[in-house]
Amino acid sequence: MQNRRTLIATAVLLATVASASSAQEKTLRLLTWADYAPAAIVAQFEKETGYKVELTLSNNEEMISKLRATGGAGFDLAQPSQDRITGPQQEFKIYKAMDLSKIKTDLFIGSMLNSTKKNTTLAGKVYGLPHIWGTDGLVVNTKLAKIANYPDLCKAEYKGKTAVRLKRPTLLAFAFASGKDPFALYNDPKAYGALMDEVGKTMIACKANLKFFWDNKDQLTNGLRNDEIVGAMMWDTGGWKLNNDKPDVQFIAPKSGAMGWIDTFAIPAKGKNDAAAYAWINFNMRPEIAAKVAGSAGNFTASKGADLQMEAKLKAQFAASFPPAALANVKWYPAVPAGLEEIEGRVLDRIKAAP
Repeated sequence: MQNRRTLIATAVLLATVASASSAQEKTLRLLTWADYAPAAIVAQFEKETGYKVELTLSNNEEMISKLRATGGAGFDLAQPSQDRITGPQQEFKIYKAMDLSKIKTDLFIGSMLNSTKKNTTLAGKVYGLPHIWGTDGLVVNTKLAKIANYPDLCKAEYKGKTAVRLKRPTLLAFAFASGKDPFALYNDPKAYGALMDEVGKTMIACKANLKFFWDNKDQLTNGLRNDEIVGAMMWDTGGWKLNNDKPDVQFIAPKSGAMGWIDTFAIPAKGKNDAAAYAWINFNMRPEIAAKVAGSAGNFTASKGADLQMEAKLKAQFAASFPPAALANVKWYPAVPAGLEEIEGRVLDRIKAAP
């Protein structure tokens, strides 16, 4: 009798484990940005593939933090920016190399695919593929202010009426605006630290001009809609969305260059469903799908031909913000060397603490 009970209990346990394993095999745990996985696209993917998508919305800092805490477990696919892959991979081993044989590379814009592969390669292995790209620049109420470059946010006449994020892109943007190239100093920590110290002093002197250091899009967009803010460092899609409702508010590529980013597809080191991850990547790079995702995110994608299916107004806004010279002047983020963000973090802490 005891043996029979043991056999029944074992059978129940095995069935439970098998059921959990089966559910896991049919689930894609996606760590991504807001608007990158709109509900209609998720529903279509689930219907076509049979996978269920579990979404966790995040940002670069949180993605690295979550994956670092678990050694790369808990998610099957993540979407860090391309400059946040090789550094964290060297330090924390949180990603696994891409199996390019499972990727439909003909769906990608060739130049962007090759560039991202180069920037996410470590020890001969590729760890990231391009998805959505865009820029940080200036969003200005052109009726209330004349702002053409980042330092203009600090002009006395705009005291208390501008905003930036207290994050590394702001430090880099102001470094370029000072006439220096911070990317050229990535491999010289001492010189890079000295430049960041200079930028930190500039930002401390600018604090009186800032209504706030914004940390969420609603805070910033509401400030611009209500004319509390006349200019800010902001991402392009936010500017274009505001422009739809308030034509005086425009996204402007700064004289010293907009800061360009590419958000990628990367597979966490201990992800358990690579098949679902590759299915999501190939699905998202189909032009008709990519165009819908781009419409949700407000940015362009690395999908070949998706731009032809984009909304006409967004294409017009892009053309107005980025004439050829401005597009050629975009400062694309390279990979961040290990330890560099610690230097920036100390400067950001000093800025935050300053009166």
